[in-house]
Amino acid sequence: MKHYDLRSDTITKPTLEMRKAMAAAEVGDDVYREDPTTTKLEALAAELTGKEKALFVSSGCMGNLISLYLQGGRSNEVLTASNSHIIQHEIGSISAIAGVLPITIDVPRGVLSAADLAGKVKGGSYDMATTTLIEVENTIGGYCYPLENLEGIKDFAQTHQLKIHMDGARVFNAQQATGISVKTYAKYADTITFCLSKGLGAPVGSMLCGTEDFINKALTLRKMLGGGMRQTGILAAAGLYALTHHVERLKDDHAHAAAIADALAQTGWARVDREGVQTNILFFQVPGLSAQTVVHRLAAHGILANNEGDMVRLVTNLDLNDEDTQEVCALLASLDIEA
Repeated sequence: MKHYDLRSDTITKPTLEMRKAMAAAEVGDDVYREDPTTTKLEALAAELTGKEKALFVSSGCMGNLISLYLQGGRSNEVLTASNSHIIQHEIGSISAIAGVLPITIDVPRGVLSAADLAGKVKGGSYDMATTTLIEVENTIGGYCYPLENLEGIKDFAQTHQLKIHMDGARVFNAQQATGISVKTYAKYADTITFCLSKGLGAPVGSMLCGTEDFINKALTLRKMLGGGMRQTGILAAAGLYALTHHVERLKDDHAHAAAIADALAQTGWARVDREGVQTNILFFQVPGLSAQTVVHRLAAHGILANNEGDMVRLVTNLDLNDEDTQEVCALLASLDIEA
């Protein structure tokens, strides 16, 4: 039985051309800052985000953690959506390592606005933590942050002298879906991370971007966290290849997700969040069945999925082509998951 892996866009394998680029990479010792390919990748990331400098880190979790540590500050507070990645999927490192207290806010789709932040900023009292940072995630659950929300949050942050960190793990998906450049999104944040190893298809790595002073401090903290790596050019070459060859094709993933969402909506047994399918992630439910049960029944027919709470999540990716998508749609149309 053929399997279609829709658990995440992190499961992709490097393409043959990407592997060739990795094999041919010029390398040096990056702890000495002598790896030319990594330096080139960092320069490109800074250019794409409009920031002064960038740093290659092993994962988005590490990049987010460094920003929370440096900009949040120990014993201070960060305002963030309750379903954000830094809360749900980063093992409490925000408090355990960065020493920052997250103040979580329940908002539809995890998209904050300035109005959601009003009245939640603390400071000036010896017996209270001080609010220092706002964290936003773009995309979040595949949903793109509206620009007006980011504009309002930026004004709010300036008024209250707060920093903003953007977890832009899939920000290039947002760019391809909306036509708004990564550089435009990034100007509403003091720091931004983005993943090379999700939709862009690289095997490892994320970029952390900000001011020169911030990145100089981040370099030290990366080393403290065990992230000082040596001949990283082999990995950086994959990132360079991804940024120069795999950005435009993210639209294919979005089209595949839309097609699968439409197929699910036509089954009669799936309740699909069709409005939320803006990029490569879709959520659905089957009334009367737990999400975990649906995941197991899909797996029995060759479709691998994940569940988030009571929702089933499917993520299209580089390894799912047009033919695969048509086959997934046909398979879903033939199934009766409720049976």
